[in-house]
Amino acid sequence: MTLVEVAPGLRRWTVRHEEWGEEVGCLAVETGDGLVLIDPLDPPTEVAKPDHVLLTVFWHLRSASAIAAPHLWATKSSTRSAANRGVTVTDQVDGELPGGIVAIQTVRRPEVVYWLPEQQSVVAGDVLLGAGAKPKPTDEPLRLCPERWLSGKTHDDLRESLSPLLDLPVERVLVSHGAPVLADGRAALERVLVST
Repeated sequence: MTLVEVAPGLRRWTVRHEEWGEEVGCLAVETGDGLVLIDPLDPPTEVAKPDHVLLTVFWHLRSASAIAAPHLWATKSSTRSAANRGVTVTDQVDGELPGGIVAIQTVRRPEVVYWLPEQQSVVAGDVLLGAGAKPKPTDEPLRLCPERWLSGKTHDDLRESLSPLLDLPVERVLVSHGAPVLADGRAALERVLVST
C-alpha cells in the first residue's frame, strides 16, 4: 500500500477490498478544520488520526468504526443504514462540511460526490468509475456506473444530477474504483456527462 500525494494537501492510497475483490481508492485531505479521510479502508500508518471521516455512500463505511474519528459524516439517508451496521454517524452532509468541502447529491439517493475546492478535485464513490486495471488505448478515463445500480433511474438521470460538476474548475476526478483522473478532469467529466 502506497500513499501518493496527488495535490498539495491531498493524498490517495489503494487497498484490496476483500468483498469487492479489487483495489479501492481512499483519500486523506488536509484542511483548516483538521485531517479528513474520505471512504477510508485500512489507512497507512503514516496517516495521522483524522478529525473527520466523510462517506460518499453508507456501504463505504469500510474502516470508519475502527478509525473512530470524532466526526463521521454521511447523508441523512445513510445514517440509519450505518446504524444498522453498528456505526454512528455524528454529522450529516446537508450543511457546511470541514475544510470548505462541498457535497453534491446524486440521483442515487444515499450517494454524494464531494468537491474539494482547494485541490480542484471531485471525489466519487460508486456513480463514476475510472478506467479498469488494464485499460485499452480507446477506453475513456471515466465511465458511469452500471445503470442497474441506480434503482430504477437512468444514466440520463445520473448525468443530470452530476451536471453541476461541469461548472467547476475540475483538475482531478478521484474515484473509488478504477484509475483516478489526475489531470484535465473537467474534460473527462464532460465526455461522460454530456450525452451525444
